[in-house]
Amino acid sequence: MRRALIVLAVLLGQLLTGQVLLAAPASHAATGTTATTGAGAPAADRTTATTGTGAPVADRTPITAGAAVAGSRAAAAEGRVEAAEGRVALIGVPALHWNDLTQADTPHLWSLVSSSAIGSLSVRTVGNVTCPYDAWLTVSAGTRSAVGYGCGAPPAPEQRGAGAAIPDYRYLIDVAGQREAGNLGEALKAAGQCSVAIGPGAALALADRQGAVPRYHASPAGLGAGDLEQCRMVALDVDDLVRPYLTGDRLPKTPEQLAPAQRRAALRLADAKAGALLSILPAGTTVLLAGLSDHGSVPHLRVAALREPGAEGRLLGAASTRREDISILPDLTATVLTKLGVPVPPTVVGVPMRAGERGATIDRLARADASAQTMRSAKGQYFTALAVLQVLFYVLAFVLLRRRRRLPWVRVAAVALAALPVTSFLVNLLPWATHLQLFGGMLAWWAVIVTLALAGPWRRRPLGPLAVVAGVTACTLAADLLTGTTLQLNSFMGYSAEQGARYFGLGNIPFALFATGTLLTTTAIAHRWPGRIGLAAIVVLGAAAMVLGGSGLGSDFGGVIAFVPGIAVTALVLSGKRVSLVKLALFCVAGGVIVMTFAWLNYLKPPSEQTHLGRFVGQVLTGEALDVIWRKLQAMLGTLLSPNLMPIVIVAVAFLVYAILRPEQASAGVVPAAFEHSPALRAGLIGTLVAGVVGMLVNDSGAAVLSMALALAVPLLLATGIGVLVAREESVPGVGEQLAGVAK
Repeated sequence: MRRALIVLAVLLGQLLTGQVLLAAPASHAATGTTATTGAGAPAADRTTATTGTGAPVADRTPITAGAAVAGSRAAAAEGRVEAAEGRVALIGVPALHWNDLTQADTPHLWSLVSSSAIGSLSVRTVGNVTCPYDAWLTVSAGTRSAVGYGCGAPPAPEQRGAGAAIPDYRYLIDVAGQREAGNLGEALKAAGQCSVAIGPGAALALADRQGAVPRYHASPAGLGAGDLEQCRMVALDVDDLVRPYLTGDRLPKTPEQLAPAQRRAALRLADAKAGALLSILPAGTTVLLAGLSDHGSVPHLRVAALREPGAEGRLLGAASTRREDISILPDLTATVLTKLGVPVPPTVVGVPMRAGERGATIDRLARADASAQTMRSAKGQYFTALAVLQVLFYVLAFVLLRRRRRLPWVRVAAVALAALPVTSFLVNLLPWATHLQLFGGMLAWWAVIVTLALAGPWRRRPLGPLAVVAGVTACTLAADLLTGTTLQLNSFMGYSAEQGARYFGLGNIPFALFATGTLLTTTAIAHRWPGRIGLAAIVVLGAAAMVLGGSGLGSDFGGVIAFVPGIAVTALVLSGKRVSLVKLALFCVAGGVIVMTFAWLNYLKPPSEQTHLGRFVGQVLTGEALDVIWRKLQAMLGTLLSPNLMPIVIVAVAFLVYAILRPEQASAGVVPAAFEHSPALRAGLIGTLVAGVVGMLVNDSGAAVLSMALALAVPLLLATGIGVLVAREESVPGVGEQLAGVAK
């Protein structure tokens, strides 16, 4: 036991300092950074990780943090980057999708991506969809930015000599609160780098804080040899594809308003404009291609390509997402500056894009977006169905339990309902692309878990099914955190890259399931081994799970604040001690102190290695933290009106309260029976409710946290109570046995 505690202490210390024994693969996931969102995005959970200098490498390993990487990026932050040779051209084609690229319709873009490293670009800024204005503004700032109202195309610049000026540019900084606007232009100007903007969006991206652009042309036709000789940075806004979508200078509220033939015609125009620039770029120019924005009411993953020596055929990603095939808009800013040898401002949250492993294909990236859209299109119906099933279950359970009828069937239904959430993660262990494959895979996993819970030798023990379902849920999410969170990406209960809320780590709903599964599993252990062993299991395993969620593996801020009081209350109740409001408040404060310790340790790392935890410390120091907290509070309050989440909370809490206050009338006494059978379960349920309520209050997902905690815990509680009642009925002697006993 002592050796195990020593080993666990070492592991926890390594997690706290970011030295994990199992390195996360690059196909792992940014939010908030809300997976991952920038400092300017509301309710985001995005984090950033380490990156290299962005130089081409023949055989890159998965994107991980290394000493050389950290030293290189730290030097960049301090302005000691050695100047790179060559030029950089950024070609932004708002609305460009991987399905758009064909050799017949887009020969120039096809040739470009065929000789480049390619990946998916998540274009999320602040809203659900991103317009060209917000996209180019984000490239300018290096952090997620928005003009502050419904938008479409960026403003047309006013020509001033060889350059231009963005009209009313200071509005963005002084009124709209986009204080980082102009980061890219200012960094280039400070380094003495000449830049050329072609088109309105490019001018917005390269403008300094006064809105001035050194050199500007309305189209590539105006670009002269002198521009390319004197300026190492060229940006081109190819708006031909997105312009037909704009209605009244706004994005449409429909998913797709152009017919296929119309879109192909717009693509040809866009390809011709991009080809005009590509044809005159000097040899050796590093070219970045980005499908910068959305084109309708549905977000998509867009095109990202990087052409440089050694990049061809490789995946393109960034440490900001911890995924080898996904990058974000602020990464474009960091990539441009790094390639030019210009120091990256510390307020830029992106990191340089990097070419990863070989095997990148257009079809692969198109399928990635198709999978995200498959999940997205059914997500609302999934949560609606889950809410309906929860409500129906409690109604039927109320009716049947009052009459003491069909108790075994109610138990089966309770276990089956509790087993549903974890299947949304496990399905990602199977290949799927269509709705049939998705739901078929979830159904298969659901059948396996329910069968395992109800058919094993533990089925006759009241706590047996609870231990199986809760244990599978907790172990699945723990393993996912240790192996790169590949299961939470593109899952109903997790997150998806095109939504841009998070790209890796522990999401808010997965936290609720992870915390609940952990607390219920440890209380089952405490029931089997009462006393010090059981209490140690709750504290040690709970603390280990909390560290997994709050360290660099999970990067979950609010989860730690909620998990600490949940663990502490469970341990106190189990040990027979009183829990007061003062103690509860102190536990919440302790959770805040612990998570701020994680955040401070993260803040001490170089800017490119910081997650949203570390950046929050910086926001506290600069006075921006209140804005972040206010946005999260608004998001949390908004969830209280959710038609899918609140019914689960209301019926579960109502049933639980009524079952405790009127046990015989409401539920045949199943809840008191469960608590009488296992005092540890009572402690675990109280701790779960505490973690769920606190988690609801401190996370922007709000009601989603509490609803998912209840969706897992309450059905398993009822299944346990029914198991106790059934066992009692089976143990009562029959009339013949009683008479035989009397005769004896």
